[in-house]
Amino acid sequence: MRQTSQHGQWTSRFAFILAATGSAVGLGNIWKFPYIAGENGGGAFVLIYLVCILAIGLPIMIAEIMLGRRGRQSPINSMRDLADEAGASKFWSWLGWLGVVAGFLILSYYSVIAGWAMAYVVRVASGVFEGVTADGVSNIFGQLIADPEKLLAWHSLFMMVTMLVVARGVKGLERTVKFLMPALLAILILLVGYAMEQDAFEQGVLFLFKADFGKVTSEAVLIAMGHAFFTLSLGMGAIMVYGSYLPRKVSIGSTAVLIALADTVVALLAGLAIFPIVFANGLEPGSGPGLIFQTLPIAFGHMAYGSIFGTLFFILLVFAAWSSSISLIEPAVAWLVENKRMSRMRACIWVGLATWTLGIGTVLSFNLTADIKLFDKTFFDILDYLTANIMLPLGGLSIAIFAGWVMSKENSASELQIKSPILFNGWLFLLKFVSPIAVAIVFLNAIDVI
Repeated sequence: MRQTSQHGQWTSRFAFILAATGSAVGLGNIWKFPYIAGENGGGAFVLIYLVCILAIGLPIMIAEIMLGRRGRQSPINSMRDLADEAGASKFWSWLGWLGVVAGFLILSYYSVIAGWAMAYVVRVASGVFEGVTADGVSNIFGQLIADPEKLLAWHSLFMMVTMLVVARGVKGLERTVKFLMPALLAILILLVGYAMEQDAFEQGVLFLFKADFGKVTSEAVLIAMGHAFFTLSLGMGAIMVYGSYLPRKVSIGSTAVLIALADTVVALLAGLAIFPIVFANGLEPGSGPGLIFQTLPIAFGHMAYGSIFGTLFFILLVFAAWSSSISLIEPAVAWLVENKRMSRMRACIWVGLATWTLGIGTVLSFNLTADIKLFDKTFFDILDYLTANIMLPLGGLSIAIFAGWVMSKENSASELQIKSPILFNGWLFLLKFVSPIAVAIVFLNAIDVI
């Protein structure tokens, strides 16, 4: 197998950790994990989630990084060569295609939602929300998504900054995440410090961490299983292509543990920053995505220094989205460079234009084509359902099956270099038996089979 990728490699283990954590940390970390933790037993849910990370997310993440580093190419070409090495069918390359297409589809609508966050940075900073009522905030949000020209402009701007980073190759990715991730952490800590000054900080801490096992139901366990899989950006080719740039000497197992830990810490810090503000202003913590764009702005509009901390919060959202977006498009760009002999700049332009064009469908689904539905779903709803509920679980399940059952144990051991036989065999057992069953359950639950 190849020793290095033609696209270059990370200069250090730390750079890879920042990049992979940036891929994992996205918009969902800022609102989804804190909310589902609080609603499903707080500390009890966090414990269940951590067990699910160890049993589901971590084994598959280690496998995906391993496949990427051994293949040293785009996910499509890596899976083709790895299947050939294992004497398996070349049809396994479809796993690479599944990840590349999923990342492409996700970014097309992710960019639109990230555009909302960019628009809110400007609005909060200019004091638009100062003293505004709940109806006023709702109207501001409604006016934003009802205007296709404004949404298209923000979508275009976000795609441009994403492609500018990707066009510069591994060095561009590394330099960007070395700025984005420390900046994201600094903003989070600043916001947590501000939240600690709120009278409701203790209430927010209890909401997140008080173990209430009475709220732990079978549905809560399914939610924990699903989030443990989705939060690490598995099954979309991003972690695999980032793994292809990982130096040979770096330990995959310990590095994956640090990435999972960092992802969880960011999510918990986000909860500590958000919920004291929510409770201090008598807002509803279970508002889901509306918490970000329709509920929190009310609080920022009525609190001291609300414009400053509100602006920081939405900059945080933009940074989180940006660090994820560059990983979503990298697999497609890498494939074009490898297979079509394109320059990286040209590949970025083609993929960026294609993603931007598809994103127009999402832009219009919030306004001009909102009433046009298929199976009672808008264009955006269809893309979201197809990727989150079908493509990503199938991708994660296939990674577990290939790495656990198709790839030889000797090659896995050679790539991972885990010195302890107990740890290696424990990982292999989880990957072969526990993770596939758990992801299959998540998949069947997502499509309402169970």
